[in-house]
Amino acid sequence: MHWLPVVSSVAALGAVASAGYYLLCLWSGVAFLRSRARAILAEFPAFTPPITILKPLKGTDPEIYQSFRSHCLQEYPQYEIIFGVSDPNDPAIQEVARLQREFPERPIRLVHCSENLGSNTKISNLVQMVREARSPYLVLNDSDIRVEKDYLRRVIAPLKDDSTGMVTCLYRGVAGETLGSRLESLGISTDFSAGVLAARQIEKGIRFGLGSTLAFRRADLDAIGGFESIVDYLADDYELGRRIAERRLRVELSDVVVETFLPAYSLGAFVRHQLRWARSVRDSRRWGYVGLVLTFGLVWSLLTLVLAEGAPWAWGLLAATLCLRISVALMVGKTVLGDSSVISRLPLLPLRDLIAFAVWIASFTGHTVDWRGSSFILKNGKLARLQP
Repeated sequence: MHWLPVVSSVAALGAVASAGYYLLCLWSGVAFLRSRARAILAEFPAFTPPITILKPLKGTDPEIYQSFRSHCLQEYPQYEIIFGVSDPNDPAIQEVARLQREFPERPIRLVHCSENLGSNTKISNLVQMVREARSPYLVLNDSDIRVEKDYLRRVIAPLKDDSTGMVTCLYRGVAGETLGSRLESLGISTDFSAGVLAARQIEKGIRFGLGSTLAFRRADLDAIGGFESIVDYLADDYELGRRIAERRLRVELSDVVVETFLPAYSLGAFVRHQLRWARSVRDSRRWGYVGLVLTFGLVWSLLTLVLAEGAPWAWGLLAATLCLRISVALMVGKTVLGDSSVISRLPLLPLRDLIAFAVWIASFTGHTVDWRGSSFILKNGKLARLQP
């Protein structure tokens, strides 16, 4: 098979390119730690404007009440929380009522969002929720996010500078007991967040937002056409950040790391969730997504080992790639995100990376995504609901 050495060389080059990417992730992690150390040493500016926290809901998440509760314990002078639901029988309503009873001094309101304004129900709800907001600064985060007591002070601080248009946060995933949930958490801590930090380093900043936290001025939201302008987009957090960045405003990655509590995904549910996310990124950052082919170091080095028929140099390449991959996992997951579970889950890294590679390939084979119990066609980032 005269083609075997050629294919083996291509696979080896893929492994080498991935090693370069891992080195970039390590460098990016160090750069973030340095900037975070400077932020922690600096005093918070005397900047505590009134804030509205927006939390769109659909169903309940693991430990959702404790996540809600963490937002009521903020060491911040003036803020309100607005929850929104589209289903009047949504079980999350009971948790909001419980929160209102425990914290009667907090302005906590529930908005019933009766209008269906587009394919993205979350954004449709936000259009209706923001009408009730009384503050010039908005903080939007997902329903499963848990935060520390200084969260609002720290995420709003960069917006004192008029050249900053948005602040967003990294996050770590708290897994359930299932394999799928553990793989999801491992991917967040060792792959996804590493990619965000690498993008921040390459692009001298980021030009997108993360759903874990989006803090911005209401005036800047209005300037990009409000939530109405993205009501049919799947990657709404990405779109908000991108559109604010296009106004020549900075998107800052906060020194805050928040927690997200993951469902007990089955392996199939984990794969479907990853496929939805992959196709969303594919449509949002097309060429960057194609370039992910050079980040699957373990896959490339294992393929090289097979094609090279176990040659010593191929074993050496696999060992070097594995060491770098583990180093990225520890640097980003353990040191940057503070995810102590990463160490015990390191044996799952090869399985997680093999599944990620398969999902990356599968993401190019169609445009259907499953989201919140419904199926959609995704085209150029926009959703169209499939008819039953």
